[in-house]
Amino acid sequence: MTQTCRHCDTPLTLPFLDLGHAPPSNAYLAPEGLSRPELTFPLRLAACPECRLVQTEDFADADQLFTDDYAYFSSTSQGWLAHAAAYVQMITDRLGLSTDSHVIEVASNDGYLLKNFVAAGIPCLGVEPTKGTAEAARALGIPVEQAFFGAEMAENLPKSDLILGNNVYAHVPDINDFTLGLARSLKPQGVITLEFPHLMRLVEFNQFDTVYHEHFSYLSLLAVSRIMARAGLRVFDVEELPTHGGSLRVYACLDGAEHAETAAVAAILAQERDRGMETDGYYTAFQPKAEAVKNAFLRFLLDAQAEGKSVAAYGAAAKGNTLMNFAGVRPDLIGFVCDAAPSKQGKYMPGSHIPILAPDALRDNRPDYVVILPWNIGTEVRAQLSDLADQGTRFVTAVPELTIT
Repeated sequence: MTQTCRHCDTPLTLPFLDLGHAPPSNAYLAPEGLSRPELTFPLRLAACPECRLVQTEDFADADQLFTDDYAYFSSTSQGWLAHAAAYVQMITDRLGLSTDSHVIEVASNDGYLLKNFVAAGIPCLGVEPTKGTAEAARALGIPVEQAFFGAEMAENLPKSDLILGNNVYAHVPDINDFTLGLARSLKPQGVITLEFPHLMRLVEFNQFDTVYHEHFSYLSLLAVSRIMARAGLRVFDVEELPTHGGSLRVYACLDGAEHAETAAVAAILAQERDRGMETDGYYTAFQPKAEAVKNAFLRFLLDAQAEGKSVAAYGAAAKGNTLMNFAGVRPDLIGFVCDAAPSKQGKYMPGSHIPILAPDALRDNRPDYVVILPWNIGTEVRAQLSDLADQGTRFVTAVPELTIT
């Protein structure tokens, strides 16, 4: 199959990662779903040799991935709530936002962030395609437009002083249309902030488990700057964040706006070039690194089984589904997964069919090992489960390398 780049239409000739076949990472199964056929898609990435955008080979449409019962609710993580609140305070001060301003969040999920603007009396609007999360936000008094964001629907949105999107830029199949929509929604001196996992960190720390069908693109500042420029936008500042194993927060504006470019932009671009991100070999060398992580994790599980040790997991996260489906893990190796989100409890992990239980199941069963699947919040999880550690349970993470504590 020959595919062209979703941004610049160049043929995709650089293989980056092949994780085999897997169901959509958030397609959790109800009990009756275990006796039905399960839809899977190839999960493969390629890199564009021209603009350096890493992207999925497209086999699934967005409406197959972001359904009305989409199970990810941002408010589940206390750390993420704190991150959102800190951002709102920072950006309000930086831009001088007030009751006369207007804010749009694209992919506003359950209102985890916009509720802070509502509390401050700053007018805002969420754009969110999934029904369950949109309803949760409305219950908090947040106005929400339930739709996929893009250039056409942006024509009907109020022009805004701030448009933000956290962990959405990678999720859009038509990244050019989405970016054009951002430009069309912006006031002449308005600001866009986007947060997304940094491809450079994904490669550096072997974070192949952050690859799933819902992530259509894997982003560097090199690629994002090129995509923004086509839509008449300019990146004028960038920050490195620790979230999701290493993210970027880019600040962009209309090309003719007065925002001065900071030194951070040139510094990150230079760092990416120094790492080799403008060379083909940078991308073709990643597959063996992912396979080494997968093999080490599988050896641990098989050894634990041979020793009669019990293994459970915490966090029915998308990254966990990628890891377990790539490694072929099933309930004989990990008995159950616990998750704090009620929307996932009582269901089963896609592909692996491991049951998802409430966190109390860990204390009822006290396994020998708990695999923390969302390793990016590992510190938070270990603190929550410290009583298990006191009783001898050990914690395991697989990425960037197998670690047992």
